Amino acid sequence: MSVCYLNGDWLELSEARVSPMDRGFLFGDGAYEVLPAYSGKLFRLDEHLRRLEQTLSSMGLPNPMSRDEWRQTLRGIVERNPWPDQSIYLQVTRGVAEVRTHAYPAEVTPTVFLMSEALVMPSDEMRAAGVAAVSSADFRWLRCDLKTVSLLANCMLKQLAAEKGCMETVLFRDGFLTEGAASSIFVVHDGVLHVPPKSHLMLPGITYDVVLELARDRGMPCQVREVLEEEVRSADELWMTSSTKEVLPITRLDDRAVGKGKPGPMAEQMLEWYQDYKNQVMRRGG
Repeated sequence: MSVCYLNGDWLELSEARVSPMDRGFLFGDGAYEVLPAYSGKLFRLDEHLRRLEQTLSSMGLPNPMSRDEWRQTLRGIVERNPWPDQSIYLQVTRGVAEVRTHAYPAEVTPTVFLMSEALVMPSDEMRAAGVAAVSSADFRWLRCDLKTVSLLANCMLKQLAAEKGCMETVLFRDGFLTEGAASSIFVVHDGVLHVPPKSHLMLPGITYDVVLELARDRGMPCQVREVLEEEVRSADELWMTSSTKEVLPITRLDDRAVGKGKPGPMAEQMLEWYQDYKNQVMRRGG
């Protein structure tokens, strides 16, 4: 049984109901976050809440809860669900309007929804072999820095990967790397880690920040700069990072080997550091 939260009520997920006039349903007018919880403890909670606040503010959507209220609600859903490791989905839409119109309604109460699923991490075998990816032009809108529920383009790009038996789609815009359909992309060349700078063309990833913090703190050479498409295609290593995939090597891109066709030493080192850091944070309570 999965327990969810909907507008102040705790109930079984199968019993949750939302009005068809909800603007999230009609327009994709909402924001979301996905937070991992390890052994019942939420990871980088404040960073996720800060990003949610930034998205809501940019959308002109009032934040329905204070930080403390969010913390209490998120911990409540973790406690009410049975899995030790969980993936928490949090969504805020603008709410239910009386009529369907594109402009924001003057007065409306946001719809708040949270649910939990078992967090399934990449297997040891997957990490040892790496995963395959395809590439595509980045045809998404120009506010990819906002984590909104309007994800049709991302779904189309993820489906492109799925149809070719791949894990991710690596995106390029005007000859430069942006990110993956549902991840950040890191590139290794000659012992240096490279990643594009944050901009309106990519999501400010929580795991992106963790990886850069670890690289800088532990002496791994890294550069935040624009990365050319040809640099990606000639990389020694490629990684995808996200809250649910953590650090996952990409060893094939468009059916061609990346580097030696197996996870490289820098990916293996970063994954080890990431697990150590995660364990330290969880011992401190998230």
